[in-house]
Amino acid sequence: MLRGYFILASANGKIAIGEHITQTQQVFGKIFNLGADFKRDGSDFDYLVRDGETLALGGSQIQIMHTPGHTLACVTYLIGDAAFIGDTLFMPDYGSARCDFPGGDAHALYRSIRRILTLSASTRLFLCHDYLPPGRREYCWESTVLAQRRDNVHMHDGVSEAEFVALRQTRDAQLPKPKLLLPAVQVNIRGGRFPAPESNGVSYIKIPLDLL
Repeated sequence: MLRGYFILASANGKIAIGEHITQTQQVFGKIFNLGADFKRDGSDFDYLVRDGETLALGGSQIQIMHTPGHTLACVTYLIGDAAFIGDTLFMPDYGSARCDFPGGDAHALYRSIRRILTLSASTRLFLCHDYLPPGRREYCWESTVLAQRRDNVHMHDGVSEAEFVALRQTRDAQLPKPKLLLPAVQVNIRGGRFPAPESNGVSYIKIPLDLL
């Protein structure tokens, strides 16, 4: 898992990611003023998966769902009765992922979550993060479609898109920026690689002052 992007890594070291990583590379290429040597075609990854595509995993199948909102490139991987949903939903008592990073969109996240919640009620949902809200003592990593539709504090059944977007945007405006967001994303968009060394043999991370 590269923070903010849900990837597949195979046993032989190859990495797959949603095809919309190219849009993310365009966005951050501008933010960091990266030159022509920064590739914006997704070629730093081994394979770009498409919405609706099916991949073989031994005797199983991986179904690909494009679920943007947290980022442009987020995808969900559905394997049997399990869905690996990346940064979309958290545990029902915590809600949903933030949408205020570059390329994020609360409207898109609402629609992505509603798409996930059309899966069978018994589908197991595996999460990327759990922030252990007050009142709960143990970290969790698995929920179900039924539990999310019934109990999610942001996205239970009956919450409209307008209500969700207003809630999400208000909450996002109050959240601090992750301390390592700007350094990490410059590695993420290169498929986990550091920027190329400069003439002195050293790689550098850029920190745009207007984003601090």
